[in-house]
Amino acid sequence: MKISLDWLNRYLDPPLPADPDAVDDLLTGQGFPVEETVELDGGDFMFDVEVTSNRGDCLSHVGLAREAAAGTGGTLEPPAVDLPEAGDTDVHAAASVELRGGALPGCPLYTARVVTGVTVGPSPDWLVARLEAIGLRSVNNVVDVTNYVLHELGQPLHAFDLGRLAGRKIVVRHAAAGEAFAAIDGTKHELRADMLVIADGERPQAVAGVMGGAASEVSDATTEVLLESAVFDPLSVRTTSRALKLASDSSFRFERGVDPAGVERASARAAAMIVELAGGTLADGVIRVGSIPEEPTRLTLRAERCRQLLGVEIATATQADLLGRLGFGCETGGDQLIVTVPSHRLDITREVDLIEEVARMHGLDAIPVSPKLSLTARPPQAAVTARRRLAAALVGRGYHEAVTFSFIRPELGEPFLPPEVEPLRLGGDHKKDEPMLRPSLLPSLLRCRKVNQDAGNTGVRLFETASTWRVVDGAAVERVRLALLADPEQAGTKGHDAAIRSLRGAIDEAVETLGGAAARERLAVKPCERPGVFAAAGELLLGGRHLGVIGLVAPATLKRFELKSDAVAAELDLPTLLALYPAEPAVAPPPRFPAIERDLSVVVEDATTWSDVAAVVAEVSPDRLEAAEYLGLYRGQPIPAGRKSVSLRLRFRDAGRTLRHDEVDPQVDAVVKELQERLGAELRA
Repeated sequence: MKISLDWLNRYLDPPLPADPDAVDDLLTGQGFPVEETVELDGGDFMFDVEVTSNRGDCLSHVGLAREAAAGTGGTLEPPAVDLPEAGDTDVHAAASVELRGGALPGCPLYTARVVTGVTVGPSPDWLVARLEAIGLRSVNNVVDVTNYVLHELGQPLHAFDLGRLAGRKIVVRHAAAGEAFAAIDGTKHELRADMLVIADGERPQAVAGVMGGAASEVSDATTEVLLESAVFDPLSVRTTSRALKLASDSSFRFERGVDPAGVERASARAAAMIVELAGGTLADGVIRVGSIPEEPTRLTLRAERCRQLLGVEIATATQADLLGRLGFGCETGGDQLIVTVPSHRLDITREVDLIEEVARMHGLDAIPVSPKLSLTARPPQAAVTARRRLAAALVGRGYHEAVTFSFIRPELGEPFLPPEVEPLRLGGDHKKDEPMLRPSLLPSLLRCRKVNQDAGNTGVRLFETASTWRVVDGAAVERVRLALLADPEQAGTKGHDAAIRSLRGAIDEAVETLGGAAARERLAVKPCERPGVFAAAGELLLGGRHLGVIGLVAPATLKRFELKSDAVAAELDLPTLLALYPAEPAVAPPPRFPAIERDLSVVVEDATTWSDVAAVVAEVSPDRLEAAEYLGLYRGQPIPAGRKSVSLRLRFRDAGRTLRHDEVDPQVDAVVKELQERLGAELRA
């Protein structure tokens, strides 16, 4: 931001010396480094000052003068606001303001004053000189006043030609989709429905917080002025400004936040100057629509915490004095300060913000630098360790970790959304080709598979852990997921089955790595449908709760990503997986007596899963059964079509003696009988 030293000194007692190096050192010490210094005629200097985005209160001469006064111990003397005597006309009779529809969140406060009988013409030399000192050109006395007050107090203003406003009214509303707008700078724009505009009774006359329109700008023919001073939502202004590629000094300040308590002060200051420089009569009163919080923010600062964090002894009274020089109100209560935050300090919301202010005023150069750094060794967080172990388990299974972008084209991402869920799209032009945040990690891995295909790589196995997004009930929802993608080792049904089993094995191992064998035993799969994504799919359940989905990628999905070979994939909820870690340790002495193992092969319907078989065995709960293990699966002759053979091993053991086979036979028979009755199973010879 460009400032004039002469202009800055109007608000300081004593004034700063005409020494550019001294001013540079002072402002830099306060946290506002000077990027450029230019000597002007008459002994004045122009400083181009860097102001961080959180310090919107310093985007003005008074704001920086406040910092300079705090740094030198001088006194800030803000400009006096002396409104002229109002005329007989009430401002509400001269004009009206309406906040329509959902405009209030984007414009919490809007004020308007009216000046009639003005004579628009050239500005006096002193005003022209002030504006030119910071690189602005003079337009006319009314417009120059609004620019002057903006750079003086930091509050953007706009002057409308009241006679050119249809219905002599202001309507703050959202634009209609496709509504046209011609800006003061000569550019023409097509507005979106989410953009806030300042309209009259017929059409938009300004884009709220960004720029006024050509249709109602002040000209030599103007005799009545409506002066706008308002608060606009920073995010709304920033989004609109970027979308329209339309920026101004006003939008620059609204994007960073303006002092809500300074709205009417700036309006009164500008109205008084307009009457002084352009003549006319001020209508009685001010139109005020909306409201702002009147209670100031109050924070507690623990003086000892400040000393601990800064590593330097600063007395409690000194901390209060340093904050008081910046305009904070401080009440001492023991070793605590109850701090009242001034309305212009929108960046102060926490105790640590106050500590930063104390450090800044104390002087960062005065804080000693220790030659040694103290570190406290702590074990890694469980979630971090779990992620590392998960990645190591998958890498051990031959999977490579992928890191992909979160953006995607809608035609690739939307098929992965359930019908009732909406995609999350980005506004603006920075991602025109990929304006959607991915709802699933699978599209990203499929695109990565396409890159490998083009490079001639086969046998690809990929995994990724990252966030996905969707809109549920109008709110954006972020979910952290784990996705896996693998090529079948051979084409056809046998290759698909083997690939699914291998992928399921990787998931089993990941679950066991995090949660132990007990967690793996709780993992099950039941058939489900995911049309448009998987040709065949199963829902992964962990202890009966949804964990994710696994399946063969559908041909339509492969075609959408231009893939020539089949693929199997899975996507799981990562927090559910990580919550398994660490596993409960299960320690037991090695068995003293041998076990008896019985292998069974049962023919069941093709839709029957291993979890169904295991559940039946668990319900029978054979005496002395130590484990029931899956051995394999067979389809083909002589097994009839639509059925398959599942092989399992039952292991029996007695902890106190050696079992006899005649003790185990009844238990096996009970299992076979229950499988026949519950699943229609047939025992193979």
